[in-house]
Amino acid sequence: MSGEETRTGVRHPFPEPERGETVEIAEGVLWTRIGLPSRLDHVNVYLFDEGDAWTVVDTGLRHKLCLEAWAKLEEGPLRGKGVARVIATHHHSDHVGLVGKFIKEHGAEFWTTRTAWLNARMLQLDHQETHPPEMLAHWTRGGVPAELVEKFVADGPFNTSAATWRLPLGYRRIVEGEEIAMGGRRWTVRMGDGHAPEHATFWSLDDNLVVVGDQAIPGISSNLGVYPTEPDADPVGEWLESCEKLLAHAREDHLALPGHKGVYTGLPTRFRQLIANHHGAIKRLRAHLAEPRTASECFVPLFGREIPPAVYRLALNEALGHLNHMRRSGEAVREAREDGAWLWRLAR
Repeated sequence: MSGEETRTGVRHPFPEPERGETVEIAEGVLWTRIGLPSRLDHVNVYLFDEGDAWTVVDTGLRHKLCLEAWAKLEEGPLRGKGVARVIATHHHSDHVGLVGKFIKEHGAEFWTTRTAWLNARMLQLDHQETHPPEMLAHWTRGGVPAELVEKFVADGPFNTSAATWRLPLGYRRIVEGEEIAMGGRRWTVRMGDGHAPEHATFWSLDDNLVVVGDQAIPGISSNLGVYPTEPDADPVGEWLESCEKLLAHAREDHLALPGHKGVYTGLPTRFRQLIANHHGAIKRLRAHLAEPRTASECFVPLFGREIPPAVYRLALNEALGHLNHMRRSGEAVREAREDGAWLWRLAR
């Protein structure tokens, strides 16, 4: 690899581990993969050696695939030492799903942001047997075709309670600008936003490691979704603002540890790519909204393709995220159609 290549671009200097196997990416830092039962079929987990125990960053779901991988790890590289602490970058189930397991079995401490803990606890307690009326209204406003609504209703709701181990009543809060110790290093906590509120990232003060979680994944953009809980949210605006903020701290030689895909160098490049990607999506939407459209009619200009049912709801939520951002900035307006769908168009 040339000197120029090491200074620019996104590079992957380590082979990707198999599920339940590890790759040492720095002294006392192991990277492992935990399988997921979804199109994005894994989550990255990082293990930090604390001498007599481990710190685990993110965990996977409460699912057979994840439990099998952890059983393999505990019989292998983790054997002989317990887990003293679990740190969650953000509240999504694939990142906090097994926190309760480590607390119960290892007596581990749980560290995360206040927003992550509150959201994860709320979602665990909000068990639904059928889709609530707010979700049905969300699909109606998005212009989801009736046949897809029928399919989604028949599939039943996703319940966080079924995908996560019971979280504790208490936790240890981490905050913006705090310095913590992990794996023989000092780390500064910096918060992202957009994909998940108060998403923690960790920047080593002693070497070039940065735990970026889902704030800067290589190759794919994290979902920036709007949900029935906050239908007027602007996750795209929050994402762009936080990426610009974090970009100011990023160096090309940083080794970024993301929540999915491979660890990589070229973090400033990746932040710029992510920022440009969403500005490009908004530019394409401007042309598309010359005529009134529903959110579900915006998939092709946003994603460059038709969207299959398996990921349709994620796409709808992200389309609403971009449309809300344009409305917040004064570029777009919306009005209700007779059937309740929102029609979006450029502001006159």
